[in-house]
Amino acid sequence: MRRSDLVQHKEKENGRIDRTSQIVFGERQHLLRVLDSLEGTQLPIARMQQERRSLEELIHARTRELNQINTAWDEKIGLVLSAEAKPEMLEKLVKQAPEEDYYMLRLISEHPRTNAKTLGKLAKHPYGAIRENVARHPNADANTLTYLSKDKTQPLWYLVAFNPNTPNPLQRKLRDRLKKLGEAQPMR
Repeated sequence: MRRSDLVQHKEKENGRIDRTSQIVFGERQHLLRVLDSLEGTQLPIARMQQERRSLEELIHARTRELNQINTAWDEKIGLVLSAEAKPEMLEKLVKQAPEEDYYMLRLISEHPRTNAKTLGKLAKHPYGAIRENVARHPNADANTLTYLSKDKTQPLWYLVAFNPNTPNPLQRKLRDRLKKLGEAQPMR
């Protein structure tokens, strides 16, 4: 996860960060690495057991939190990570997933078997990394790419300009825009 993701997703009224699956999964991965590191060290047995128990409790808490976001979370991630994932199954997972399951939806947005219909739905997701993946995805259709090229929150138009599925007139318009931006930059 990028540090900018933490800044983008603060709740307005209380300044707290939404705990999306992206954040919780990252925490769990770090805790697992700490546990691996701990098991490779020479510590007194009592301290080793205490620290192992503490880390395992934290890891299990993160797993429970992921399952609260989206039931059977690890199993669903396993399905998405499969090279054999069927487009229909990916579409079903997107329909069932809560919006805050950023990690799974991001994985689906970059999966080579994700179809144009599913990408069209993901193009409207609030997480920028998902929209970026859709803008560069080889299965994105012309309607989705046209929609993303108009996004004012981030420069997705740049990614759309180089997607081979972008309609030629739009591609020329976006590339001309890029050329004008390049000409406006002062030479060093």
